[in-house]
Formats: sequence, structure tokens, C-alpha cells
Amino acid sequence: MNYHVIINQGRVADRTDGALVGARNAGQALAEHLSTKPTIIGQPSPAAQDDWRQALDNANETLRELAEITRSVLDDHQIPLLVTNTCAASIATLPVAAAKHPEAAFLWIDAHGDFNTPDTTASGYLGGMALAGACGLWDTGHGGTVDPRNVILIGARDIDNDERAMLQNAGVSILAPEHATPEAVQELVADRPVWIHVDWDVLEPGYIPAAYKIPSGLLPRHVAAIFAALPTESIRGVELAEFEAGDPNIPERLSIEFIVETFQHLT
Repeated sequence: MNYHVIINQGRVADRTDGALVGARNAGQALAEHLSTKPTIIGQPSPAAQDDWRQALDNANETLRELAEITRSVLDDHQIPLLVTNTCAASIATLPVAAAKHPEAAFLWIDAHGDFNTPDTTASGYLGGMALAGACGLWDTGHGGTVDPRNVILIGARDIDNDERAMLQNAGVSILAPEHATPEAVQELVADRPVWIHVDWDVLEPGYIPAAYKIPSGLLPRHVAAIFAALPTESIRGVELAEFEAGDPNIPERLSIEFIVETFQHLT
């Protein structure tokens, strides 16, 4: 598998300082595992409690660079392996992937739906609007070409009422944690190419630290089994987001080992 590692280091709506550090450290470990030199995008800046509009404006340059490198890697017939700070980075990458592979199944493996819009968000957090923006439910300025009927939401268990209604109306397939088996994923993917997005908060808290912990999640072996069930030749891109470095209760070395071991099932 010809992976090109891309590490995002530009703030994209970060409300904590650990995600940029986590992306850097996990991305470097994955690059070493693959014996390749990563591409670094953006420059770190402090976290802030800003609204989605301000966060989006501040992140536009980073988002454009992420879109450009993703497009370039795909055009070179390589597989982007994006290690990002927040799910909001996918505002830029998913539309590029959908333009290149419109028939692909998009696996959004996340504790949250990330399907809010400016009209429905209660938190004002850009990351909670990322998938909806990529699907064109609101105008991010970075495209909205993903067909929501091609999206499979896996492991989600913290979904707002309005958000759930929009997911259902848009035709997104939803697999709650108890239904997120390799067989169920295989059936929904069928023989399509696959783009994978993982927010590590999909896991049961205690394995890989995330800023927004939600109990009753998947275990690392569940995600690994889903990955192992996918034909490697079907993979078109991988995004790994929201590893919150600096949790004193979970050794960083152990978290990175989980990430690398889980990713190995895609190689």
C-alpha cells in the first residue's frame, strides 16, 4: 500500500491544546512505521473557545492547504493518510475525495454525528458540523460534494435530536456501537472503494484520550476488526483525528502503540 502521511499542525477550531500535539506525535510514529517522510501542513497556534464562524475564517488557509495536498496525493495515485487535530479538518479533505471517487463509501467512525449546521448547532463548535458541511448541508467555502447516502456513521452514540433527523433524512447509514460489526460494515460498503475517517472518541474512554469522552464506545479490537474486514485494495484514504495528547491517566506511548497497531490492519 502506497501511503502518503500528512500531518496537520494548523489549528482548525481546536478548543484544547492536546490535539495538535497528538496529531504530530501519532503522525510521526506512523511515518516511521511506514518508513516514509511525512508532509506537514500548517503552524500550531493556541486553542480558543471561538464560534464556528470565527474558527472557520481563521482556519481557511490551513484547510486550503489540506485540500491541495490531498488532491495532489490522489492525483499521484497514492493513498492519503491524514493525521489531524480535529474532525473539522475533514471539511477540506472529504469534498476532494468525493470529487475524485464519487462512488466511494465514506466510513465516519465517531462517537458523534458531526452533522449539525449553523442553524442547529447548540455548541457553536465547527467540528460538530464537519460532516454536514462536506455533504453540502451548509456552505463551508470548501465544497460539499459528498453524497450523504454514501456515508456510514459507525459507533455514534451522542447525536442531537435535530442532528439525528437530518442524518436520517439525508440517507446516512448509522451503525450504533452494538451493531458496528465487520459483517454489517461489509454489507453496507459492498464492493465500493472506501474512505475512512476515525475520531478516537469512538473508543471506550481509557484507551486513546480524546477531548470529548463518551462512554459505551468501541474497543480498539472492534475498530481493528472492521479495518481487517475491508479489502486493502478498496482503501482510497484514511483520516485519524482527535488524539488528545497529555492525558496524565493514559501513557502517550501506549496510545500511539494502539493507533499504529490498529492502522496496521489497513496495510
